[in-house]
Amino acid sequence: MRTVFGFFITVLTVVFTTGAFAATDDFDFSNFAITESGDADLTTSDVALNPGAEPVTVNNFDIAGIMLGMSFDDVDVMFLKSRGLYAPREKDAIIYSIQKEWKYNLDYECRQQGIFAPAELEQCINTLAKNRGLLYAAELHLVRENTGETVVVYFTSNADDNVVWRVVYNNDVNEIEGAHEKFADQREKKILAFWQGVLDKYGPPNSGTDKWISTSNSYDPMMTAYYGSLDLVDMGRYTSDIAENIQSARENFRAKPYAF
Repeated sequence: MRTVFGFFITVLTVVFTTGAFAATDDFDFSNFAITESGDADLTTSDVALNPGAEPVTVNNFDIAGIMLGMSFDDVDVMFLKSRGLYAPREKDAIIYSIQKEWKYNLDYECRQQGIFAPAELEQCINTLAKNRGLLYAAELHLVRENTGETVVVYFTSNADDNVVWRVVYNNDVNEIEGAHEKFADQREKKILAFWQGVLDKYGPPNSGTDKWISTSNSYDPMMTAYYGSLDLVDMGRYTSDIAENIQSARENFRAKPYAF
């Protein structure tokens, strides 16, 4: 007696909802910076509460009014459609991305259509990604011209509703203008004023001398302060978004309909 196993592979089409491109069907990709995303420049290390310290609700922290979990549309209204302290930088204020596993899928699809020329292949990939909601606003770059401050906002993909998972703030307090004693004195005073402002807004660090943590799990929301810099991040949200895209891309790879 022979047992025959039949394998049936159903190719699914995932279309993520997105508001970033809803206003236009005619999209000129040459006007936008598009990157392949999927790797963050972050490493997770153990964190612990200071003796006697309590966890803080880092989810409630904001940098320039931007909080973790805010949608791209909300941030768009706050900075791109209204005048405030910060404004989008002059060139490529928004960086669009495609998760690399999806880009590999779309590359295969386009090649199956006989598209091989690099420029045409890139156009095919970007068009399919846009139409399926796989192309998303991944970074927003803001500047405050009169002070030299910058804010970079990072967003998850549309699979996780295109929300903020990281905010990085920088200023010039640590820049050295010269070697003279007066410049060193000025720099020290700028750093002191910055740190005092940080303490006034967020309270004293509850982990080490520079971290505010929700729990001892480094994948939970935390904020780190440096000289002239703040890094508000939810690494757990980022890794969850990446994992969801990897799984969906595998399940939705449009392989040829093999029959055996």
